[in-house]
Amino acid sequence: MGIYKLVHIAFFLLISFGSFSQNTSVRIALLKYNGGGDWYANPSSLPNLIEFCNTNKVANIYKDASIVEVGSSELFSYPFVHLTGHGNIVFNHQEVANLRKYLEGGGFLHVDDNYGLNAYFRREIKKVFPNEELIELPYSHPIYHQLYQFPTGLPKVHEHDGKAPQGFGIFYQGRLVCFYTYETDLGDGWEDPQVHHDEESKHQQALQMGANIISYVFSN
Repeated sequence: MGIYKLVHIAFFLLISFGSFSQNTSVRIALLKYNGGGDWYANPSSLPNLIEFCNTNKVANIYKDASIVEVGSSELFSYPFVHLTGHGNIVFNHQEVANLRKYLEGGGFLHVDDNYGLNAYFRREIKKVFPNEELIELPYSHPIYHQLYQFPTGLPKVHEHDGKAPQGFGIFYQGRLVCFYTYETDLGDGWEDPQVHHDEESKHQQALQMGANIISYVFSN
């Protein structure tokens, strides 16, 4: 049996038996992709989100976020992966198959449009789930009502095109496997405040919504 299969089975068993809990230190990762987009944007965002989640007892996450490539077998080591950037994304056939197997097997992908990502992400996720649509989640969805309450959905961190923020999801067998945050820029809000000079209230709202996402993933 190859390492790919072993990692996949181990990941499935961890998910199935609830090992991703507040008493277990787990790793989350930033997803590295090809195509020329800046997958590495917002370097302080995930470390700050992890610190916020650990401090507020949302989860017990290893303090350093990992970096994992879309096509790597290591993808199955992480219950949560985050994708961001401003530009192009390209998934090849092997990466499409790997990401789909990861998501079908219990993994979760959070995608945050850092401005300019929308068209590219929508094109590539359609390769992964050609028969599924990105569906806007209602404000009543549990992801907005974990430890922190967001009765009107995502907070507006940065203006971008001035549109209202939207949260979209892809479901597989009734389970939310991908959450796409658009026109909000949560990742910028997670960053050190001096990077974008966000108001403290915006910084806290972004971290709280991020903590809700983490909480939802680890409890579902």
